[in-house]
Amino acid sequence: MMFTNTYQPIVGGVSESVLRLTRRLQAQGHRVRVVAPRLAGQPAAEPDVVRVAAVQHFNGSDFSLPVPIPGRLHEEIEAFEPDILHSHHPFLLGDTAARAAETYGLPLVFTHHTLYEHYTHYVPGDSPRMQRFAIALATQYTRLCDEVIAPSESIRDLLLERGANPHLSVVPSGVNTARFARGQGEAWRRRLGIPEGAPVIGHLGRLAREKNLDFLGEALALALAREPRLHGLVVGEGEARHGLAASAERQGVAARLHFTGRLQGQELIDAYHAMDLFAFASHSETQGMVLVEAMATGLPVVAVDAPGVREVVVSGHNGQLLAEDDAEAMATALLALSEAAARRPLREGALTTAAAYDEARCAERCLAVYRRAIVRGGPFTRADENGWQWMRHRLGAEWLMLRHRGRVLGQLVQTEWDRERPAWWPGEDEDKVEPK
Repeated sequence: MMFTNTYQPIVGGVSESVLRLTRRLQAQGHRVRVVAPRLAGQPAAEPDVVRVAAVQHFNGSDFSLPVPIPGRLHEEIEAFEPDILHSHHPFLLGDTAARAAETYGLPLVFTHHTLYEHYTHYVPGDSPRMQRFAIALATQYTRLCDEVIAPSESIRDLLLERGANPHLSVVPSGVNTARFARGQGEAWRRRLGIPEGAPVIGHLGRLAREKNLDFLGEALALALAREPRLHGLVVGEGEARHGLAASAERQGVAARLHFTGRLQGQELIDAYHAMDLFAFASHSETQGMVLVEAMATGLPVVAVDAPGVREVVVSGHNGQLLAEDDAEAMATALLALSEAAARRPLREGALTTAAAYDEARCAERCLAVYRRAIVRGGPFTRADENGWQWMRHRLGAEWLMLRHRGRVLGQLVQTEWDRERPAWWPGEDEDKVEPK
């Protein structure tokens, strides 16, 4: 049973990752039930999805705030009889998953999809302290779990550095590489008025503040200004679209920067095939699934070095990885790879890289994690115990969550003390001295 705060029709990395893993596991004969928020525009028929009430578009974002009703969820868990619970967030429905795991004696797996400290601007009172709270919350949540999944090696190393649960495995989110390899970009080029043979630099994703799109827009506009044949193609929607358009206006290239809005399904794949090169600048990814999607269509990638990106983009093999946010350097790299002869040797490398992230391989790695969690934590359901025993386990689950919040607060207090400790206070290895 999967627990996720974002799911279709939301377009995003976590939503897509959960959907792909669910379908792949079901195709292999496993039973999967997804617990997700109720959303406007959700599919009418969802036999394997349990929707819970949610506050829509929390704080003006694309996200919804689930408000689970415990009674109904307990009925669903008892009727479904899962062997394992898989949480995809460390809060909201992630808390619900942890409570259910403790109540029913089920093993719990958590995938750390997101660097939450990059998303605190969606919460009132955003501050560096709020960012540190987000780190503490996610780190301490891992301690509630039998197994933890990191989507990339750099995120695994970061979590270990932060003191996360050491039962950590690297399992990337998979991509249906065969599906992304099949597409036709000519229709998009005709629709947008892009001349035949004109090189197209593309980007795809949520156009959100945390994606570093002001920098990307500056670099892309510089490249377009220096090469009149170039066009830009941006797929996605969000508040950062205005910044991208403004950069193009300043450089006088707005007519050659095209926006499609949010796309799904074959239309999205066809948009990838309308591109010749993919540009990416986010520092907030744990894997960067769109990079693999782009490479599955044969696109080389120019990106900025960041966790989750450096495992995918290899300079000279499938694109170019830049050391820092340098608009001049990125524009130069985009211009160099806008030439077909420069891209040609990188196409094979891109396809080879994407094959390693095929969703069938990733699902098998996830199943291996499930098996380890089951050996370590169960499964042994308590659903058939009498009412008093069940209530005792429910109270135990609430005590577990109370202790969890205490550990979060403790880590935050320790972090704040380490940052703000007076100069006269002794370090760990120093003798205690009297304050001045």
